[in-house]
Amino acid sequence: MSNSHWLILHGKEASNDALRRAVLARRDEGIAIEVRVTWEAGDAERLVKEGLDAGARSFIAAGGDGSVRDIVNAMMHHGEGDLALAIVPLGTANDFATAAGMTDGMDDALSLLDQSPVCCDVVKINNQYFLNMATGGFGTEVTTQTSEELKKLLGGAAYFLTGISKFTEIEAASGRFYGDDFEWEGEFLACGLGNGRQAGGGQQLCPDALINDGLLDIAILPAELDLLAGVRELFDSEARQDPDHQGLFIRGKARQLTVETPSPMHFNLDGEPIKDTRFDIQVIRERLKLYLPQPCPLLG
Repeated sequence: MSNSHWLILHGKEASNDALRRAVLARRDEGIAIEVRVTWEAGDAERLVKEGLDAGARSFIAAGGDGSVRDIVNAMMHHGEGDLALAIVPLGTANDFATAAGMTDGMDDALSLLDQSPVCCDVVKINNQYFLNMATGGFGTEVTTQTSEELKKLLGGAAYFLTGISKFTEIEAASGRFYGDDFEWEGEFLACGLGNGRQAGGGQQLCPDALINDGLLDIAILPAELDLLAGVRELFDSEARQDPDHQGLFIRGKARQLTVETPSPMHFNLDGEPIKDTRFDIQVIRERLKLYLPQPCPLLG
């Protein structure tokens, strides 16, 4: 078994001087870090396998939420136990890292390697795994179509503006959600299935989610409401966090959940879309160890 941490870096950050300095500083302190860089689709899986074959049991995802998902998915598919993951948030949104209370400083992120990692849950949906959140419905379409320039200019309000611009294109999805003590069926504008709390650049769809409680947080925005209010509820984070705002989401928790739709629907797993008419979702309790700041808002 190797004592090295395998850092898998998103290719577009290969020339990140701040990260290079932080890695070299940690090496000077005696922390062994091997660096590998992705170039194309499938590299995360290949590099995780390369690390496991070399005896590594600790990985570092250096990138955005999509990189974290790719690396977690690869780690889970290889079926190894007692694996740990650290995160260096380098993406545009960094939804999971933000909700976990991580800063965007390279030194701070790598300093977490000095702490003991914490056992956390991973979610399996059909044959894929994710750490943060799966989203579906109209909200998923809007988040993927909102430009980076608009997000930089307006922040979270960019999603609301894009949602309004797509107002005439809104089509409700239809589905049945059932599992454990939760069941709901009907038409919906959006849904979030959260191990983490937020997605799409700060949308706190599951504001009470914890990553070590063995439960999936469910948030469904039904279509049987005023469309303008629905779009505001989905993309206006201040409205969702206002204690006087009752909210329009249907909420629940479950260890296992099945979602069935009459026609194929996309779920977005932190940037990775999957399409089907049936989704079997299961929380895998304490499956992965994470290096997290202390205290961490996502820990119960």
